[in-house]
Amino acid sequence: MIIVDSELARLEAAGKPVRVALVGGGYIARCIALQFLTAAKGMRLVAICNRTADKAKQGFLHGGYDDPRYAGTVSALESIVEQGGRAYTDNVEAVCRAGVVDVVIEATGHVEFGTQVCLDAILHRKHVILIGAEIDASVGPILKAYADDAGVVFSYTDGDEPGVAMNLYRFVDSMGYRPVLVGQMKGFLDRYRNPETQTELANRLGQNPAVLSCFADGTKLALEAAIMGNATGFVPQVRGMQGYPCAHVNDMLKSFSADDFLGGGFVEYSLGAAPHTGAFVICHNDHPEKRKLMAYLKMGDGPLYMFYQPFHLPPWQITHSVARAAIFGDPTITPRGAPVCDTVSYAKRDLKAGERLDGVGGFTCYGLVERAEVCQQERALPIAVSLDCRLKRDIAKDQPISYDDVELPPGRLVDRLREEQSIRFS
Repeated sequence: MIIVDSELARLEAAGKPVRVALVGGGYIARCIALQFLTAAKGMRLVAICNRTADKAKQGFLHGGYDDPRYAGTVSALESIVEQGGRAYTDNVEAVCRAGVVDVVIEATGHVEFGTQVCLDAILHRKHVILIGAEIDASVGPILKAYADDAGVVFSYTDGDEPGVAMNLYRFVDSMGYRPVLVGQMKGFLDRYRNPETQTELANRLGQNPAVLSCFADGTKLALEAAIMGNATGFVPQVRGMQGYPCAHVNDMLKSFSADDFLGGGFVEYSLGAAPHTGAFVICHNDHPEKRKLMAYLKMGDGPLYMFYQPFHLPPWQITHSVARAAIFGDPTITPRGAPVCDTVSYAKRDLKAGERLDGVGGFTCYGLVERAEVCQQERALPIAVSLDCRLKRDIAKDQPISYDDVELPPGRLVDRLREEQSIRFS
């Protein structure tokens, strides 16, 4: 936020705020709206879009703004904003194409619809910030290529583990320490959790049970590892990552030596480790004088060092990503080129031919991260892309699912972009 906050203050004082549109009406989207409406300086949430217009309106009301106006078209939205108002809509083209919008936040969590939103916004030269990992992990590299062509930023958000990890990566790299591992702290993991097992917790927290299911079964972990890998070039040591149970995240250093990273860096996670939330980076520096100083500063004897952030606040910190993109053209975390990581769908239970897969956080599948080249060789079905695919054959519990095992829903943009991504980066 240093420098960014100063520039936002200048824009606020000049009356020239960054104009933001939010797509989504769920719990996290409402929290994002709340932050923009109550705390953001130098930025203005000018529009909220949801497929159900009333949920878009509720986003404004939840944040304390009681006079949003409905806009059914691009021109109507532009007119409302130009008059100083804020618009809600069920027409996603209105927010993706309006000239009064600088940045679009995609917060639906639906891979096909969200991919459509991202591409349309990019083609109309809007910066795009993602809050859901499904899109970036599946078609992020090709969307980044489109964004580069359009001269805009495509970025995952600060505040979620990939963004937090990338901030740490850039921080240690700027000090001359070589990042060798990026990861996140995972408190609990059970591959077979589903919306039914998470219903009680979801009701207590006011959350979607499928969202909590994808946290518990490790699917979101896999998606976010793929995002971190594609941004850094790092890959999992094994399919699904090793995972390191330990008392504190610092204890992970005991599991590695500098020689482990001679072939490149890794994406990983700690399990059950204090401080229990956030992201971390392991880095390397073998300079003798710097090692002495690091020991004096209580950072360990080296040459491997742990840096971690013990919190992540996506709905609050996403404002940082919006500002960085719009003001400085700086993505928080974005694919660096060809994908090096992807995900693989695995059966949560014995599945029968003819069944429809219910995607991330559902009853049928969980996701594991894998090297992209292996996924391509095995024609692995990515977990986010699995939604609404129909099985051609039986799949046993804990077995991977490939493209050859399913019939894809017809006409999906995400499948066309996956094919284009494969061709472009092959």
